Amino acid sequence: MNYLKFQPTHLFTGSELLGPGHVLITDEKGKIEDIVKTADAGLGIRQLDGVLSPGFVNCHCHLELSHMKGAIAEETGLVDFVFKVVTGRHHSDEAIAEAISNAEQGMIDNGIVAVGDICNNTSTLAQKEKQNIAYYNFIETSGWMPSVAETRFEQSLAFYNAFNQLHTPNARQRASICPHAPYSVSEELWQHMMPYFENKTVTIHNQETAFEDLLFEKGEGDFRRMYELMKMDISFFKPTGKSSLRSYFSKLLAAEQVLLVHNTFTKEEDVVYAGEGSQNLNWCVCVNANLYIEKALPPIDLFRKHNCGIVVGTDSLASNHSLSVLDELKTITRYFPHIPLQEKLQWATSNGARALQFDASLGSFEKGKTPGIQLISGLVNGDIAAASTTQVLCR
Repeated sequence: MNYLKFQPTHLFTGSELLGPGHVLITDEKGKIEDIVKTADAGLGIRQLDGVLSPGFVNCHCHLELSHMKGAIAEETGLVDFVFKVVTGRHHSDEAIAEAISNAEQGMIDNGIVAVGDICNNTSTLAQKEKQNIAYYNFIETSGWMPSVAETRFEQSLAFYNAFNQLHTPNARQRASICPHAPYSVSEELWQHMMPYFENKTVTIHNQETAFEDLLFEKGEGDFRRMYELMKMDISFFKPTGKSSLRSYFSKLLAAEQVLLVHNTFTKEEDVVYAGEGSQNLNWCVCVNANLYIEKALPPIDLFRKHNCGIVVGTDSLASNHSLSVLDELKTITRYFPHIPLQEKLQWATSNGARALQFDASLGSFEKGKTPGIQLISGLVNGDIAAASTTQVLCR
């Protein structure tokens, strides 16, 4: 068998950043054989300048919205952003399909090997049948009005069955039924979904605005304006007197992995509460989308203080300028320069693979895995910089 041998300036294993003097050995298809010292690697070593890393995992994406790139102005706030997505997402099937294909290729070019993708329809199904990327397809279910719970769930179940057909023994594709957000799912709809959480990764948009908690604590805030825009009578709703997260979190505990997304306005008491309730909890940060919509950042140092499992997402091209995990890491480095490179790369690789249940094959350079291999170049003072790039060496 012919082996490929890579000796970078630094080698990130998925958990550890190794210095010079280490060689990654793979077969011709990128299957990991070993990591050895240079003296033990033999001939045919390829010298590389930069950090060699497993492929990135994008834990939160809306590939189906790729045709809306640039369609919504920045800093609109969440209510107006959501309303514009709902009312402006309809385009021709051809335009949507082309945008999806182009966006997926962009992720491939930027070193992404797996994606947690939100699905409100089957517009991405044809692209995913090509098996270019490993996808965890999150069938997003919403319906704030109790009267539509059964209809909405039946629709989501049909989508789930369509995407679940992609999950064969040789295909890295999975699917689950997931709530959109606390403010868009009625108690009746929760009850329909919950039996489908077991053994799955379940995701939810969490505390993305400053007034999400206000809705559940007091029944007040800007979400009432959103319901009015959508002509909803919400007289049925009774505030819980608790934060948004505390109002729903126990409903997720049957899931194998819980993925809370955005968390832009999550408070410390909720971080502690959720951490006590789940051993398989992941906090997904989408910093560029948070800046795009709300001009705000999630409390990353708060998550680090409590040793939370952190993963990285891009959100959609309706709320971001790219679907690049490296671009997310650049922004994190800009605003949180004290976070070590090794820690950030772990969020973007092995943590993400575990959250999406792809860690048997992706996320780290362990023997037998095929996690993708990329070279991150253009570091400044040993860290990611604005001009850093990634080159895919193996997929």
